[in-house]
Amino acid sequence: MLSLSGLGSQIAFRAQPGQAAVAAAAHARQGASRHLIPRPYPGTAGSAGRAQRPGTVTAGGTFGRIILPDLLIVAPRGLTQRQVARLGKIRGVRNSIAFDGAQITVGGRSVSAIGVNPATFRSWVPVRTASSQGFWTALSNGEFVSGDSVAARLRLRPGASYELAGAVTASVQFGRAARLGLNGVDLLVNRIMSRRLGLVHQVAALISAPGVSMTRLRHQVSAIAGPGVRMESLRTQQLPVTRSTGTSLPTTYLQLFKESAARYCPGLSWTVLAAIGQIESGDGTNVGPSSAGALGPMQFMPATWAQWGIRGFGRSGQPDVMDPYDAVPSAARLLCADGAAAGGQSLYRAVFGYNHADWYVREVLGLAARYAAEYH
Repeated sequence: MLSLSGLGSQIAFRAQPGQAAVAAAAHARQGASRHLIPRPYPGTAGSAGRAQRPGTVTAGGTFGRIILPDLLIVAPRGLTQRQVARLGKIRGVRNSIAFDGAQITVGGRSVSAIGVNPATFRSWVPVRTASSQGFWTALSNGEFVSGDSVAARLRLRPGASYELAGAVTASVQFGRAARLGLNGVDLLVNRIMSRRLGLVHQVAALISAPGVSMTRLRHQVSAIAGPGVRMESLRTQQLPVTRSTGTSLPTTYLQLFKESAARYCPGLSWTVLAAIGQIESGDGTNVGPSSAGALGPMQFMPATWAQWGIRGFGRSGQPDVMDPYDAVPSAARLLCADGAAAGGQSLYRAVFGYNHADWYVREVLGLAARYAAEYH
């Protein structure tokens, strides 16, 4: 657990055993792979064959791209502007952002809250949340927003007002819930509300540095932020490796996407599989079933799985829709049968066949392009 105290409040970023951020989230270069999204998204996974229109992105807080965090930093006394600037200048750091935070209460129940600039923080969350204009409009307008799980736990109702108690207490309207992609962060408020509640100024930061080893990154952050700084890696945990077959299997989702594309659909960019995996399930963090009945890390409908599901990487036994070693190769096989390896309009049609919606194709191909730009 990462914790700090200050201004009469305390912030705690809870870490799960083996925690990694998929957040998105996502992947890094070899030796530094990660998920895009670190925590489950209950009841809201996408599903192959079922179209759900995402939120519209408009002016006033649009995001240019998803930034995939590698390291969460918590500084009990807060970070100075000079320290924040130096963190951003570490060699290999592509993006960084600092924000306020504290442990507060909502209706008397303890939660971890952070105070952010909606326009800049938006790029650090999963793509579906970043695309939800209503979520960010509510935050910009002074409402508080939350992660899905805490909204369900506290039974928060959009439009209702709640007592938020930090250094002071304020009645604040609840906006919306969505997947936040940061383990242990329950609520978001904007900077004006952050100051009003007395959250610790610049108590935490996120760093995106996909090409830097975690050991080196931690060492450099510690040198800048001081010995009291707490850090949590947000890179992905390795996939469980099946050792009984004697076959060398991919050990990260990044490797799995690359190997699956190469073996089961030569010519298909692994970034397309990565984008589908992130959008559909957060790389296995939400395997369903969805409201339409889709299952597994690549969200197959049962009938589609019955036709296209295979046992991947030469292993014996029945195909398992919940097993990423089966699901990702099966998705590559399905896309390939629909012509994805040919690229261009053929790829567009193949992705459309995976989920029949033009917005879905644009989302997949847009996110695939971001992967390609970040992870050559």
